[in-house]
Amino acid sequence: MKRLVAVLIAGLLFSAGCKNESSGPTTADYDAAKSKVLAQAKEKKDAQPAAAAAPAPATGPTIAAASGQASAEVGFAYDPTGKKDPFRSFILEQAKQRANEEVGPLEQFDISQLAVVAVVWDTHQPRALIADPSGRPYIVAEGAEVGKNDGRVVKIDDDIVVVKETYVDWLGEKTTKDIEMRLKSGDKGGKGR
Repeated sequence: MKRLVAVLIAGLLFSAGCKNESSGPTTADYDAAKSKVLAQAKEKKDAQPAAAAAPAPATGPTIAAASGQASAEVGFAYDPTGKKDPFRSFILEQAKQRANEEVGPLEQFDISQLAVVAVVWDTHQPRALIADPSGRPYIVAEGAEVGKNDGRVVKIDDDIVVVKETYVDWLGEKTTKDIEMRLKSGDKGGKGR
């Protein structure tokens, strides 16, 4: 019984709170403002001399501030020629440009996929023998391009080849990282002295 009384009281309070009052303009207010703006536009059009030239074509969107209504003029056209697409990733664009360039055989692999097989380091021009994942060897010197991330060999030493890679983050900032490729300890017989 107490539940029934509580439900009836809640229902009465809810119905009392739901009055049919409007806090904003009604459709009648909107129609009145619209007819007023149309009447003003008609008066301006009638007031113009008949000999006046046709209005100039629109160069951009305009907004009518009268009665809070917005309208765009007909004749505006966006021309995207020569402009960048804001929804296209610049990183993908750089990847496409890089794909169109000719890349060397060692630039097709990640640094972690390559292995140092031998090093000739005690000469005027040190060189290293680097193998790709299939085992095919390549001779590299300092300045050779290696890896997918614009890597360059910067140093060849006793049992190490140092590659400097350049990364571009999502903001477009470039960062570099030195990666050491070491000759395996069991392969020391392959280096020349």
